[in-house]
This record gives sequence, C-alpha cells and structure tokens, in this order.
Amino acid sequence: MEIKKIYASSVAKLTSNVYTGGGDDDTLAIQQVLDMAKDENVGVHLIMDGAALVESLKLYSNTTIECMNKDCGFYQKSNMNCAVITNAIWNDYELETKNISLLGGTYHQNGQNQAHDNPNIDKQFVCPDKVTDNPDGATHPFVMGLEFYGVENLLIRDITIRDFRTFALTVGCFKNVTIENTWLDLPYGTRANQDGFHFWGPGQFLNVLHCGGKVGDDIINVGPDERDKVSSITDVLIDGIFMDDGEQGVRLLSRGTGRLDRVTIRNISGVYRSYGFYIDPWFVDDTCGNFGHILIENVDLKSVEKSYGPPFLFSAGGNIECLMLKNIRHHAAHDNRPILEIGWPFYLPHRENYKTFEEDTPYHTCRHKQRLQNIIIDGLTIVEHEDDPKDTNYISIYDKVENMIIKNVTVIKNQEENGNLLYFEDCGAVENLVMEGIHTKGLKNLISDETKVKNRF
Repeated sequence: MEIKKIYASSVAKLTSNVYTGGGDDDTLAIQQVLDMAKDENVGVHLIMDGAALVESLKLYSNTTIECMNKDCGFYQKSNMNCAVITNAIWNDYELETKNISLLGGTYHQNGQNQAHDNPNIDKQFVCPDKVTDNPDGATHPFVMGLEFYGVENLLIRDITIRDFRTFALTVGCFKNVTIENTWLDLPYGTRANQDGFHFWGPGQFLNVLHCGGKVGDDIINVGPDERDKVSSITDVLIDGIFMDDGEQGVRLLSRGTGRLDRVTIRNISGVYRSYGFYIDPWFVDDTCGNFGHILIENVDLKSVEKSYGPPFLFSAGGNIECLMLKNIRHHAAHDNRPILEIGWPFYLPHRENYKTFEEDTPYHTCRHKQRLQNIIIDGLTIVEHEDDPKDTNYISIYDKVENMIIKNVTVIKNQEENGNLLYFEDCGAVENLVMEGIHTKGLKNLISDETKVKNRF
C-alpha cells in the first residue's frame, strides 16, 4: 500500500485558530486530500501544521491525521450542526472502515453556535424511544463532536475535544478501539446531553486510558444495546479517568438481551456532582439488561453540590452476574447520598416515591424481574467530619441480592452514633451475606434489619 504523507500547509491556507476560529474555509482542500484514501491501495497521513476552519470532514480506511501540537487542528464553522470528523461509510453491524488514527491537536466544535440536534442528519445510532423536547415529537439525531460507526482499529491519542455540542465522541459497531490521553474541554460551562465518550454495540476490545475533563452528563457511557436491545460489548478496560467538576461519572447500560461483560474500570478520581457510577437498564423494558462480570477499583471521587437528584456514588440494578467494587474512598459528602444503592434499576424522576407505584405499572413489574446474583465490596473507606450530614445509609438495598460479600471496611464518624452501613428498604433482602474486617466509629448499626438476611457468615 502506498502511504501519501501530506502537510496541510501545502494544500490549505490554515489561517484559522483552534481557540477562536475565523480565517478561510479549508474544507475543500483538506477533504480532497482525505479522499485519496478512497482507493483501497492508498493510505493518507495528513499532518496538520496549523489550524483549519472546516465545515465537516469524512475519513476513509487507512487514514491518519496528526497534529504537530495543541495549537494545530480544526475549528468548525458555525451552524454546521453535524460532527467535525466522522467516517465516510457508516454501518450499523459491519466493520467497513479500518485503520483510523487521530494523533494530537485540538478539535473545536464551536458548540455555542451549533444546534443540539438536527433532523436532516441522514443516519445515526439514535435510540428510537428516547424522549425529546422537539415540537414534532420525533427523536432527532444529536449533533456530536466526533463520531465513528462500523470501525475496526481506531486510535485516538493526545487530542483535545473542545466546546462539543452534545456527545464529544461517539463510537458504534467497533472492534479494537483505543482512546488515550484525550481531554474534554468545555470553556463556556456545561449544558444537557454533553456526554464525553459514548459507545454503542456491537463492540469488542475497548480501551479508554488516561482521559478526562468536564462534561454536562456522563463522562463515559458504555451502552451495548441502548439503541437496538440486542447488541453486546465485551472486553473493556477503562483506566485513569479524571473528572473536572462534571455532572456524572461512568454509566454502564444494558437494557435488553445485549450483554456487557468482562469490564474493568480503575483509577477514577476528581470531582463529580450527581451520579458517580450508574449500572442500570435505564429504560423501562420487558427485560432488565444483561450484565456479566464488572470490576471497579481504586475510586476517589469528591462530591459537590448536586444538579440532578437524588445523588449517589454507585447505583446498580438489573440482571447482574457479578459486580465487584474494590478500594473505594468516600469523603466530603455534601448530602446524605449513599455510597451504593442496589436494586433500584430504572430512571425515575421521583425515585424517592417508589413505594407508591401500583403493582401493574411497568416500573414495579420490571424492578422485580431483575436478578442480582453476586455483589462484592472489598475495601471501603468512609471518613466523615463534624459538619458532614448525619444518619447516612451507606449501602441501601431495594431488592433481593443472592450473594453479598462486604469486607475490609473502615467507617469513621466524628459524631454521635447514627446511620447504617447496610440498610434495607421494604423489598430489600440478602440470601447469603458475608461480612469481615469491618471497623466503625460513630455508626449506629452495621445492619438496619437482621431479619432481611437469610444466611449470615
């Protein structure tokens, strides 16, 4: 294969600025270079040695875009209402685009001057039953920063995605994807639906390494069957995520028969507002998702005043085979948010009123279809100060858990005795419970109701 290495300055004017925009429109000149890769015997290595004002660019297989530094890259023109970069050939279930690399630089969507959604986008992995506020009641495709569908061997490294309108980066139908040292920058504040990294199935072998920034929604969403209820994602490594005062952390979503399995998430730190980790079917469907083995370890997130509600560090619900949480630190809480709530698996605007749902409502029926097989907590540290909220129920159980292990826990409260480590709501119960290595000070009870535990070891 012939690789054509081309410096952007040799074909484009590059009179723009990746922070402020302006300059000449270089879309045509740069797209002509990228179009060389339409020939399957030709690869393109475009070196951005400046900043280009563009409408939108489409990539073919065997394409690398390399920016010489953070001041090089792309600034999107106003009112384009589409992605800055995408692959030219989209496919829901086939890997038609291969070998794409984005290396270095800044991708500025100019989100302050793009629409939230666009009914004229030809095609997108959009959820058909997602609620929208559009007057026509339709679900319009979101205007995303970067998006790739049907891609194998995608590498994104050392880039900044700046002022994205909704999701910063979306990848659907993939194999072998690595996102590394990528920063999410919202210099003008956050707005709704500003997810960071969003992944839809089918997919396998996903690595998100040493990334972070500010978001207005989830910093990462891995939802294999969010759009079709059947696709799976397996073999996921998320290692080193830094939250810069974002709304939510990591959401893992399986709503139907699509399986999310063999997932490792570690080294998550920073500041969040409302939700830390959401493992959940989210939508009210006949099934409760399909979660396999999920390991989350080394979490140190500081909570600040919430924007949504009610807040939590972890929430887990649905059909879960095994969830293991290791080395979790909880500190500086501004409210009585639980560290972990188990068995409340659906988004409800008024979750605190769960007891009022009638027996025949979808919420009630779906909630009791879930199966929570194995929940393991190994290493949990809670240190509260005198002005922290009292009477916190740290682990709240809303439905039956088959097997639960809680070990190596330290709870230090500098107050009179109050609160529960393990708290059971009316439908909560544990079949087999193991507790060991628990050290507490100032805690009222380890377990709020011993009758909710069938076997204690």
